[in-house]
Amino acid sequence: MKHSPRLWTVLSCSLLVASLGAGATACGSSADNPLSARPYDAGDHVAFNQVAGSRPVDHTKPLEITAKSGGGRITDVTAVDTHGRRLAGELSATGDRWHSTVPMAAGVRYNVIVGTEDERGAPGQRTMSFDTTPAKGVLKVEFGPEEGKYGVGQPLTAELSEPVKDKAARAIVERGLVVDMPVGVVGNWYWVDDKTLHFRPKDYWPAHSTVSVRSNLEGIKVTDELYGVASKPLTLEIGDRVEVTTDASSHYLEFKRNGEVINTIPVTTGKPGFSTRNGIKVVLGKQYFVQMRGDTVGIGGSEYYNLPVYYATRVTWSGEYVHAAPWSVGSQGYENVSHGCTGMSTGNAAWFYENITEGDIVRVINSIGDDMDNFGNGYGDWNLDWKDWREGSVLLKGTEEGRTPTDQARLRPQV
Repeated sequence: MKHSPRLWTVLSCSLLVASLGAGATACGSSADNPLSARPYDAGDHVAFNQVAGSRPVDHTKPLEITAKSGGGRITDVTAVDTHGRRLAGELSATGDRWHSTVPMAAGVRYNVIVGTEDERGAPGQRTMSFDTTPAKGVLKVEFGPEEGKYGVGQPLTAELSEPVKDKAARAIVERGLVVDMPVGVVGNWYWVDDKTLHFRPKDYWPAHSTVSVRSNLEGIKVTDELYGVASKPLTLEIGDRVEVTTDASSHYLEFKRNGEVINTIPVTTGKPGFSTRNGIKVVLGKQYFVQMRGDTVGIGGSEYYNLPVYYATRVTWSGEYVHAAPWSVGSQGYENVSHGCTGMSTGNAAWFYENITEGDIVRVINSIGDDMDNFGNGYGDWNLDWKDWREGSVLLKGTEEGRTPTDQARLRPQV
């Protein structure tokens, strides 16, 4: 084709001007203007590389649409899948070819509308629908914790159904896990292992805020054999800012709510050989009654115990609690005699139990014990400083804070 259709339309109008002497009227006439006509069926004028039919087409191949010789040109293409997502593509300058520029989604139906125009500029249209083949492997994401109300220290978690090791694939996953946060809050994902990510902000969540997380990975190609599928979103309500600090050397616990100290409680922590872990822990849950046995945590012999325990607040998966310990009241506030838990009187434990919630911060200082694990024994996420936390993100690793497009997007206020 030597001329564009729009040029043909202009020339046609010019000829009408010359012959009729009333160009404006003739060219504006709906009867003679080819653009005013209903689109003709362009089925014979365009060709698809994917054939619609009873069998799904290969989602790994790009979609290509071409204009047949003498059939005019393609003006636009809209390809939308069952989830309302448009397939990005590129149209050649001459309008003879359109092709998709991103992988098609797997296991979906596409509806395609092709706009054309002939040499006179008359519009044509061709439509087609087809299903794509399902992916051989799918990637599911399960967000945690369960929906509800939590303290300011609660991290978000994302558990993947399949391991993701490749850096480029991890970047796709990380971009697809979207956290909606209060204005001014910054945070990022941290790859704990090949199947687990945690998300926390730079500082604790703002009190009385809302945090939500969702996945945009459905139908997205993560690897050659792995495509994302739908995931259930999650919303958390954040409550008061509760921070508990237990000083193992002074044997007292300080309870702060929204920056104000509201209680100080005498306690006992782990004795030598069973010292309580130092560091920041996040409340994992509460149980009114727990039967605690030494053999469940590898303690036997003369140190073995089997005790009914009330008002138990759990802070590690390995069995560290804050709980009622009426048998050690005489030592509380004076010495450490427990096997690693923080013990207090039954009255104080009941008060603590009623005022603490999942996601609240419980910090232990001045113990001679080991440090809290960052991962694997509860939520030790806050024991990593912000610089090290950023290094756990594929998108932010090795970058300076505030200088990357990812940072800038997260720093942009929500409107």
